Order: sequence, then C-alpha cells, then structure tokens
Amino acid sequence: MKFFRLLIVMLSMLATAIATAAERPVFVIPVHTEIDNSAFHHFRQGLRQAKEANASMLLVHLNTYGGALDAADSIRTAIMRCELPTVAFVDVNAASAGALIALACDSVYMAPGASMGSATVVNGSGEPMPEKYQSYMSTIMRATAEHHGKRADGDSMVWRRSPEIAASMVNPEISVSLTTRQAIECGYADGSATDIDRVLAGLDRADEPIAYYNSSLTDDILGFLSNAAVRAILVMLILGGIYMEMHTPGLGFAASVATVAAALYFLPMIVGGSMPAWVLLCLIAGVVLIALELFVVPGFGVTGISGIIAIAIALTGAMTSNDAVTGFDLGALGSSLLIVGAGCLLALALVWYLTSSHGPECFRKHSELMTELSVADGFVGVDLSPARLVGQLATSATVLRPAGKITVGHDVYDAVSTGPFIAANRHVKIVKYENAQLYVVEHQPE
Repeated sequence: MKFFRLLIVMLSMLATAIATAAERPVFVIPVHTEIDNSAFHHFRQGLRQAKEANASMLLVHLNTYGGALDAADSIRTAIMRCELPTVAFVDVNAASAGALIALACDSVYMAPGASMGSATVVNGSGEPMPEKYQSYMSTIMRATAEHHGKRADGDSMVWRRSPEIAASMVNPEISVSLTTRQAIECGYADGSATDIDRVLAGLDRADEPIAYYNSSLTDDILGFLSNAAVRAILVMLILGGIYMEMHTPGLGFAASVATVAAALYFLPMIVGGSMPAWVLLCLIAGVVLIALELFVVPGFGVTGISGIIAIAIALTGAMTSNDAVTGFDLGALGSSLLIVGAGCLLALALVWYLTSSHGPECFRKHSELMTELSVADGFVGVDLSPARLVGQLATSATVLRPAGKITVGHDVYDAVSTGPFIAANRHVKIVKYENAQLYVVEHQPE
C-alpha cells in the first residue's frame, strides 16, 4: 500500500515538473532603438523579467543601426553571462553595435534582406576614430566570436564563427557587412526566418509560449535618466549647485538644485540595486565634508575640496554596473569618467556664466559676495600702520572737539579726544587705535 502511495506522489511530481517545463516561455527583448545607456537599462530590466518568468530561452529582437560602444559592450557581457540559451533575430538591421550584440548570442537568425556588420568606430560626425579605437573594437569582436568555440569539420576543428570575419567588420577601409545568405554561408547565422514564430520553429520550440518585455512608465523614466547626456547635465547641476552654495550665505536655491539633481542621478542605480556600498559611503562622506565647510569651517578650503572630490568619485562609481543580473562591468568605468568629466566642464562653464556680467542679475548680486576686492581693481584697504603710534607723544594741530588733527613729527593724522576738548598746540598722548582711528588724551609734561 505504501509503495502505491509513493508511486502516485512521484508520478504527480513528475507531471507537475513536465507541466511547469511546458509553461516556461521564450522571453523576447526588443532592441529597436539606438544603443545607449537607456537601451542597456531596458535590456537589464528585460533580463530581470525573464528570470522572474522562469524563461526557457532569451530571444533578442534586433533592428538597430548601432550606438555607443560602452552600452553595447555592457549588453554583450550580459548576454554572454546569461544562463539561458540566447538567440538573436536580426529583423532588417544589426549594424555596428547591433552586430556585436548579435554576435554574442548562441544562435542567430536573420530575416530575408537583412544585414549585419559595419562595426567601425566613428565619432559624432561619422568620421572613423583613430586606430587605437578600431583596434580595441576589433579585439572585442574577435573575442566575442571566439567565445562560441570551435566545431568539428571533418578531421579538424574550426571556429564556429570566424574571428577574422568578426575583426574585418571593424576595418575602416573595408568594413564588412553580411547579407542573410552570406551570414548563413560563413556560419554567422543559423538560418533565415520572416518572424519570431518561424525562428522558434527552426529551433524546435514552436509549441513554447512567448513572453515579451514590456517597459513600464517607471522604466521609461529611469531609462531617460540613464542617458549619458542627461547624466552629464545632472553632474553639472550637482557640482555647480554645490559650488554656488558654498560661496553664498544660507541654504538656498543652489543647494536645492544640487539636491534634486543628485536624487535624479542616483535614482536609476538605487531602483536597479546596482549602486555599490562604497559609492554610498563616498557620497555620505562628501556631503558631511561640504556641510562642515558650509556651517563649521568658514571659506572654501580643504574640507570643501575634499567633499567635492568624494562626491565626484561617488558619481563615477555609481555608473558601473554591479548587480546579480549583469555583474560588475569594468568597461563602463571609462564611460563614467568621461560623463563625469564632461559634467565638471559644464559646471565650470555654468558657474562662470552665472557669476559674470553676462549672467542673470539675481545671480550677479550673489556673485558680488564672492568677488575679491583688490587694489588693482580700485579698491582701497584699511591702513593699519597708525597702530604703531600708540603710546607716543604728539601735538594737537587743531582743536579736538572731540575730533581734530594731530601731528607726529612731520605727519598729520586724524584723532579723537577721549576726554575733554583739547585746544590747539597742546601736548597729547596717543592711547589707542580702534576702528581705523587714533584716540588721544592731553598730556601734562613732568
């Protein structure tokens, strides 16, 4: 009897496991925009949703002309670290950074008339970057191709995807692009398909359900805040606001702007859980040092500069991915430094504009408090040299009622009697020097 009960339980568990496996979907993440930090944010969210859905496979639906290398490399790294089987469906275009993403997947299917390649690194004007950039991109493409290993071809082993073809896609002189037929012939594509259903049929997964990544309004906002240009502007507002607040009295508008900008800057990392603990400690240390500069230590000195440096380090470190989905992305460090550096330059330009004669009047009024008064600019400081005359004898050049003039040697000074009025040509003694003024009493010779 016990044997039959145990058998029923085992059969039930087996049926449940089979049903669960059958319900595991193929998860589709579309990449139809320019490859940038926003696209990487959405891709990372898609990986999280795929994990939550217990997906059986990840399908990257590509139709892009490329974009930023750092964001594409982050997506490539996430794909190669993904524990699920991965397949790229090139639906028309996988150019430049898109080719790198397609190359990272385990399998590639291309739509008829599609193309993949042309991964030359170019600047904003479309001109090829110097050789060192091309060499680095070529190495990434080659390493990605080698990641898929070799296969048997008769008695020898050949690369499943030729590293030489991958590297040739970067060549500025002859940047290789592959059509669907060419990609299949050289092993870069596993087949041709007109849509996702036919891709799954070619992979013997036609009966598996399909789940799609759906971005929420929160994802769209966080993706916007992850954009490199937006981050640079936020860095400008943070550092510029801190600088302006440290040179103006009170906790006012500049501090509020810096606080809001910092909250928006760190929001994608906090929500995504990708901000390391040391970054948070650096940020807290920077805020504490700046607070000391504002409220304890007057002026703009070591504590203020140290606080700004600590915050700059936190801003840089916060942009390096470090979560359970994508792991630590050291390649993003260079991009982080570039974005923070651009933000610093923008902050300097902003402060210069606001405090110059070209800036708004409301800021110029505050900037006058920051101006250093110098003799070269026509400002005259207080002459403290008469203080050395205290204790000496003098002669009243005029009547002191109580103010008048005295002579010390051949020099004439303003003076004030500390007692009764003093007539002219009387002996007086200088008793003190306060508020840029000599004070005298009448002196009776012994």
